[in-house]
Parts: sequence; structure tokens; C-alpha cells
Amino acid sequence: MDASNATCLLRDVLDRVGDKWSVLVMALLGDGSRRYSELRRGIDGISQRMLTLTLRSLERDGLVERTVTPSSPPRVDYGLTAVGETLSVEVSSLIRWAEQHREYVGTSRIRYDQA
Repeated sequence: MDASNATCLLRDVLDRVGDKWSVLVMALLGDGSRRYSELRRGIDGISQRMLTLTLRSLERDGLVERTVTPSSPPRVDYGLTAVGETLSVEVSSLIRWAEQHREYVGTSRIRYDQA
């Protein structure tokens, strides 16, 4: 595999795991499996369509698994795969960093925009 192809594949993975909705879904699932409605309530501002697309992409990438329990109506739960759990640890660190530094970033943006 040449370097440009490897970079392209790496960028593709980073696009998925660095997407804001993916990060938030991974953070919620890091605490355990959830139903679709729980995920939707837990992520402020995400549309039904975007949550569905994000979950499908994470499932396709092998980070999230979907479990359907036959009932009426069917119960659908989403949880992390073993590889998804390893990513969840990193996502949690990123979220902690963002929480600790959000005021600094906000102040820096204001200072920059005023200059």
C-alpha cells in the first residue's frame, strides 16, 4: 500500500471518529447500551435522521452493534463493540479536555475576533 492510499484510509477513519455526532454517541454508549430514544434525548440538537445515519456508520465501521429483541414493538438497543470500547476511552479523554478548556477556547475566540 502506498503512502497516499494509507493517508486516505487514515483520513477516512479520522473523519468517522472525529465527527461531532459520532463522538457524542460514543460517549453515551461508553456508559452502557442504550435504546435509540435514550440516545436521541441524550444528544441535544441531533435530528432523527442524523442520529440514524451516525449509528449506521458506526455500526458499519464495527464500533457499534445493534441488537433487536423481538417484542411488540421490537426493542432495539445499541452498544459498543470491543473495538468501540477502546475508542470510547479516548473519546472520554477528549470530552474531559473540552469541558476543562471550553472557557479558554471561548475567550480566545472572542479575543481573536476583536483583533
